[in-house]
Amino acid sequence: MSTTLVIHGGAGTIRREEMSAAREAEHQAALEAALAAGGVVLAQGGSALDAVEQAVRALEDCPLFNAGRGATFTAAGTIEMDAALMDGATLQAGAVAAVQRIRNPIAAARAVMERTPHVLLIGPAADDFAEAEGLALAPPEYFRTEHRWQQLQAALATRRVALDHDLPARMGTVGAVARDRDGRLAAATSTGGMTNKRAGRVGDSPLIGAGTWADATVAVSCTGVGEAFIRCAAAHELSALMRHRGFPVRQAAAEVAEILVPANGGSGGLIAVDAAGEPAIAFGTAGMYRGVLRAGAAPETGIYA
Repeated sequence: MSTTLVIHGGAGTIRREEMSAAREAEHQAALEAALAAGGVVLAQGGSALDAVEQAVRALEDCPLFNAGRGATFTAAGTIEMDAALMDGATLQAGAVAAVQRIRNPIAAARAVMERTPHVLLIGPAADDFAEAEGLALAPPEYFRTEHRWQQLQAALATRRVALDHDLPARMGTVGAVARDRDGRLAAATSTGGMTNKRAGRVGDSPLIGAGTWADATVAVSCTGVGEAFIRCAAAHELSALMRHRGFPVRQAAAEVAEILVPANGGSGGLIAVDAAGEPAIAFGTAGMYRGVLRAGAAPETGIYA
């Protein structure tokens, strides 16, 4: 059976005329590296769960994106990260929220899923859990980047809480969905949240059914104004549209990202893959960093609408 991997690096105000050729090439290369990291897992017969974790880890390690190294700052000048992943074959899921010391929050989310009876751990207790489990930690300066600090200053000056795409140096939340050779689906999402958010705010990314979902029908990872995705249980709603109304994956994705999320006061996008390996990418913004890798085909990446 064929394999499919889809990734995103966030949706928002991403305009071609504001992107230099060098910066565009840098982002394309980062997306291709993440596709390669997850793609090698699938090519070797590995699980969808392993593939999405590896793809997201690559994006967390890249300072261009709002996850792990390069995450955004809260109003208090701290970095608080969220992540989740879900195994569509078992409906098992794990997540962490408002963590500050975990180098790869997606690895901690998987540890919550596999090593505890819980789904979501938050704050310092989640950091302590990761340390006790032997996961890699990092000091605050590892996550800090100058362009994120300048984004915070701009947001403070205008009293805005904003998607990082809607401020200078636009990059965002990351995610991956995959179908493996055995037909299993999985989804993973990781983020630093919104610039100038209140400390302690948690968005949709680590909330199962809101920003992350996988079952036997579809795997979904979302990006955008998290509150809107939470209000409409966006990721789960996409699955519901397919299961209960018979929507194909691309129609369901467009319905959620372009109609349902805006109706609930937000904007953003999502990626999905169905049980047949059909990918879907939908967003109601000027752009979304994205990539698709299908067995036997060259990787495809995109940035603009």
